[in-house]
Amino acid sequence: MTPPTQNASARQYSGEPSPVPGRVGNWRRPSGADAAEVERQIAELLDRSAQELRLVWRQLHRTGPPQGLSRDLLIRALAQQLQERAAGGPGRALRRRLQTLAGEFEKRSAAFDPSVVPKTGTTLVRQWRGHAHTVFVRKDGFEYEGQHYRSLTVIAERITGAHWSGPRFFGLTKRTGASVGAEARQ
Repeated sequence: MTPPTQNASARQYSGEPSPVPGRVGNWRRPSGADAAEVERQIAELLDRSAQELRLVWRQLHRTGPPQGLSRDLLIRALAQQLQERAAGGPGRALRRRLQTLAGEFEKRSAAFDPSVVPKTGTTLVRQWRGHAHTVFVRKDGFEYEGQHYRSLTVIAERITGAHWSGPRFFGLTKRTGASVGAEARQ
């Protein structure tokens, strides 16, 4: 572990707190899972004004808090951030999955179904042009023909030679209403 940088400009993008006197809070990452330190920092939040809490938010997120966020929600969000930093926070795979789900939700995709996430260890099999293609679901992605992939879509494209939705190709999602209706007419 590297020692803290005393140069504020070097620390600007490192996520470390500013040592500038008068700044609100001592936002350092507690060593290990020092629960007592995190509890102390959370207790300090309760004694702060809404304005001080907004400054703390600005220090942590480099932007102001959302409009209309109450003092209570500011405290809860900042406490959660402190606990997350102490415990290490969510892993990269979970953050990536949450971003994907949020993107799908924003597009309001008809095929959006967060429950369609195959469990680690699942084997997906798809017949394509007389050949059975087997994909093994790993903790960090997928394995197909001995190679690791982060996305089912890349595997589906490799198999078909054309762009396909990977989850749809492997039968993990349902077709949208428009495509189902078009198929019924044919």
